[in-house]
Amino acid sequence: MYAVIVTGGKQHRVQAGETLKIELLPNEVGDQVEFEKVLMVGEGDAVKIGTPYIKDTKVIAEVVENGRNKKIQILKFKRRKHHMKQMGHRQYFSKVMIKEIKGA
Repeated sequence: MYAVIVTGGKQHRVQAGETLKIELLPNEVGDQVEFEKVLMVGEGDAVKIGTPYIKDTKVIAEVVENGRNKKIQILKFKRRKHHMKQMGHRQYFSKVMIKEIKGA
């Protein structure tokens, strides 16, 4: 069984036992997290689609790690103008492990 959830402005297709990196959550490592914004739940032909979310359905996960991704290099360059600007950015993330899909 799988579900499509919304977190951090992005949609993720998740299954029980799966780990994924998402935008940073305010939870500590080892905490339980409930994702209540579930767009779709299903397996095979039995699929439920929400309008926009499915009521009484949630995905339970556990925070495994909080950290920062690799640095993204940003280079702004204008030819023939002697202009070059370099910047970098490291995005914070939370790694969560999906425990179960309830209410499906």
